[in-house]
Amino acid sequence: MTGNKVSSDLLIVTGLMLLTDIFVLTPGISETMVRNALGLPFVLFLPGYALIAALFPAKSDLDGIERVALSFGLSLAVVPLIGLGLNYTPWGIRPLPILVSLSTFIIIMCGIAYFRRIKLPVAETFSISFSSAALSLKAGVLDGSESKLDKTLTVFLIFSILLSVATLGYVVVSPKEGEHFTEFYLLGPQGKADNYTTNYTLGQSGTVIVGVVNHEYRLMNYTMELKLANKSLSLPENVRYITLAHNETWEQPVIFTPAFEGEDMKLEFLLFNETEKETPYRDLNLWIDVQ
Repeated sequence: MTGNKVSSDLLIVTGLMLLTDIFVLTPGISETMVRNALGLPFVLFLPGYALIAALFPAKSDLDGIERVALSFGLSLAVVPLIGLGLNYTPWGIRPLPILVSLSTFIIIMCGIAYFRRIKLPVAETFSISFSSAALSLKAGVLDGSESKLDKTLTVFLIFSILLSVATLGYVVVSPKEGEHFTEFYLLGPQGKADNYTTNYTLGQSGTVIVGVVNHEYRLMNYTMELKLANKSLSLPENVRYITLAHNETWEQPVIFTPAFEGEDMKLEFLLFNETEKETPYRDLNLWIDVQ
């Protein structure tokens, strides 16, 4: 009475959710196209379907087509609300908190749906039967029991769903490249964009965290130089030469020692790419005093 027929669709939803989690969290496969293909229904369909299943456990509440259509709509409502809630938490709107939050929401809704279904008579419980769904769809479109308007709306709904799926599939298979650029930033010793040390005594070493993020859609070889009042300061090899793949981030503390005194001296961090050796591709600077 509470067998697979009651929860087969819930098992499918949970299985897709777990598969998505695996492909997002596992190194080596997290950058494959499969992750994108699983991520789209994970965001745009599964949360809404789980919520619909929890709200309408009976077969008579909604038919299959209505459930599918509402699943897309409710997902578009639920996901932004979860993101809004995360925005007010210490975790913020980042990939991992979003993944955990959506997975938790789907599991909770599927659990509620299951326990609501098992309280209903088997004949009244919603379950997925592909043969029955096909016959129901055929009856709704071809038989004369429904008005022309109902048939037209049913066909339009089916066409809209298929078109949406096809469009999403095209976006996944042939994603458009965005803008090509490189992030270059400085952080203070505490890892924040403030509290930079600007006053030094001669011989005192300073530390600045430097970050480089490659968004050039290709492997990049960077060269970094450090100058104080237009005079070069030495850098170790692992800081001077940086090689990054697309979307790879490099962030390291850079330690330097001013070699002479002065006020309001310009400390320059210069980043060169592999094609232009004379003009810096990106540059950052701090103004420091050395006594």
